[in-house]
Amino acid sequence: MILFPTRRRSRRAGAALLCLAAATAVPARAEPLAFDAALQQLQQRSDHLAASRYAVESAQLRRDAMQRLGGPVVNLSGAAYTYNANLDVDLNPLNRLLPGVLSQLPAPLAGSLAQMPHLPSSYTLNRSKSDTTASVSAVWPLYLGGATQAARGLLDAQTQEAGADADKTRDEVTTVLVQRYFGAQLAERAAALREAALSTIEQHDAAAQKMLDAGVIARVERLQARTALEEARRNARKARDDAELAATALTRTLQAGDRVTPTSPLFVLNGPVEPLPYFIDTALARHPGLAKVAAKKEQATQLHAAQEALRKPQVFAFGQRQLKTGRDADWVAGVGVRWTLWDSIDRNTLAESSNRQIEQAERTGAQARSDIALLVEKRWLALEQARRAYLAQAPSLELADEVLKLRTAGLKAGTSTTLDLIDAQVNQAKAQTERAQAAHDYVKALADLLEACGLSEDFGKYMARADALRVE
Repeated sequence: MILFPTRRRSRRAGAALLCLAAATAVPARAEPLAFDAALQQLQQRSDHLAASRYAVESAQLRRDAMQRLGGPVVNLSGAAYTYNANLDVDLNPLNRLLPGVLSQLPAPLAGSLAQMPHLPSSYTLNRSKSDTTASVSAVWPLYLGGATQAARGLLDAQTQEAGADADKTRDEVTTVLVQRYFGAQLAERAAALREAALSTIEQHDAAAQKMLDAGVIARVERLQARTALEEARRNARKARDDAELAATALTRTLQAGDRVTPTSPLFVLNGPVEPLPYFIDTALARHPGLAKVAAKKEQATQLHAAQEALRKPQVFAFGQRQLKTGRDADWVAGVGVRWTLWDSIDRNTLAESSNRQIEQAERTGAQARSDIALLVEKRWLALEQARRAYLAQAPSLELADEVLKLRTAGLKAGTSTTLDLIDAQVNQAKAQTERAQAAHDYVKALADLLEACGLSEDFGKYMARADALRVE
């Protein structure tokens, strides 16, 4: 807030005026930009908004990827292989049984076989082969107890949470833009008032020198004017630096190449905005924080449903077949059932845990609704206070204008002093600056109220309604 000390007819009147002075330093290049255009540019260039959009898109893509969750899964497998296998066969038992077998044969046949060489004690079999194999298999879950629906519901809730975060970011970024855009307007207007006051100080300094040369004023009065001028120059540089910093903040917020010069003036609505119940009802329906709490509750609900699904049997169909022609291709098909009868995890306790999460989300939502309603009421009252403060300053500004006219005429007629005129000029600048500050407070309060209601995108509509009370 820009403050001015109370002016008195004293030697400190000139020093008080210095708070209004400024030295100008206009950049060579500037980009005039209305607020609507600035908001559009911010939506296109803001890294915060882009990050929130990517978060929503990522969540939505995850949900899309799980659209067919629970459907059939078909796998194709193949292999190329080669092997070499050796098998040692022990022939000693056969050698021991062979004499007994020969004794039971007819004598001629047994005699001819008896002259055959004995079998070796062991024999090694060797087999090697290279081949390929391929098969196709499929599994189709028929019943999973609702697990797939719970998984998709969880992803839907996560997408809703990302959307709520994106809405919150959008509202916050819009409020920041309002503060920096109209803050730059206020700083520039304050600098302009200081520039006008500095010009007046310079005129009085020159007049004081002439009056000193003519012997009309004392040297101490001349030194007071000189001191006031030097202090005005210092304050003028500071005022211009503040205006430049505000313009730089706005330019960087918009990520513009050239310095941005705001052209949409400060404004105030002549009448009050919609009544408080309208904004409370809107906030309870649209506030991103409530949408996020609702998404958290839905996630907890779906997690509970998924845990309950694990208690139920799972039914699935399956099949597999070799990829080869002919009747000798191997294949299998059937229906399977899986039901966990005992698990090392305590499912009952786990279900109670998920129920507590649901209750937590419900209580959090109730508290959030109460807090948001209170916040909206607080900001609505702040907006009304700012509007009334702005309108209440009209008589003060009119009085300051009239006093300045009287002091100017009185100086020419010899009924007023130079300090009287300086006092009147300072009071006029003070009234103008305080009026601009009140308009800035109103604009900021309006942006805060709309953010609390999830209506930040409607700021331009309220600005369009204030044509009759634009603060130039």
